Amino acid sequence: MNTKSIKKNDSSSKPDAQKHEIRPTQSIELLKELHILTRDGKLNQDSRRKLKQVYHLVQFIEPLLKEVLARKHSLTLVDHGAGKSYLGFILNDLFCKLQPEPSKIIGIEVREELVKKSKDLAERLNFNSMEFLHLTVEESLNSPLLPQEVDVVTALHACNTATDDAIRFALHKKAQHIVLVPCCQAEVAAALREGKNKTLKNEMAEIWRHPLHTREFGSHITNVLRCLQLESHGYSVTVTELVGWEHSMKNELIIATQKNLPGHKAQERKTKILAEIGLSSFEERFA
Repeated sequence: MNTKSIKKNDSSSKPDAQKHEIRPTQSIELLKELHILTRDGKLNQDSRRKLKQVYHLVQFIEPLLKEVLARKHSLTLVDHGAGKSYLGFILNDLFCKLQPEPSKIIGIEVREELVKKSKDLAERLNFNSMEFLHLTVEESLNSPLLPQEVDVVTALHACNTATDDAIRFALHKKAQHIVLVPCCQAEVAAALREGKNKTLKNEMAEIWRHPLHTREFGSHITNVLRCLQLESHGYSVTVTELVGWEHSMKNELIIATQKNLPGHKAQERKTKILAEIGLSSFEERFA
């Protein structure tokens, strides 16, 4: 009898547990579109993990948005290289749409078909404060469709030089906060590989002599240089791990906040590192 009672209580508690995992204001339709909920609106083990990952990412970004809104009535966030605009939709659903004055989220993407899909989804969900622009990197810098300054720039799993494009855009638009999750960085590794014969005279080149080390070191030093680049422009930079994010093994999270700090030391170190590893030609890329 006691066993039956326990089973009954366990069963009846499941719907409540499920309700508490999804916030009351969240769009069920959006969660289905993002495959966080099943088609019949339920959470399974896989979707429960996805939801946890979403909250984990948002917990890093939400304080930055609140900081901006403590100074002004609304904000503008640009998701650069937005892809399917997964991040933009989530941030709008969990935070921006709940503010007294609507904050704008703009997704920039070079693939026109993805821009159209995002526009269609935003229209279906009545996410009226979201915009999606089909622009190249160069076009995004001076397009009249974008404001002169933006508050926050994000780039989630921006492959190879797409992260650098997002940084360039953020610096150009004087973003207060920059949130980056770099991915698949090959450009610097390729340059290290090509210049290996020259740099092997330096014992430090042993760090990247073997092909596997070349790839891994190239990825690591790229993010080091990006952090120094941001610091040289007055940003305070934090690097952490986006734990549990399943879309990529590359789960390094870089968060930069403009503090107008002196940047000359970071600039000097960046220049010295590039010279030391034979990559002085990359000075402009990380300027």
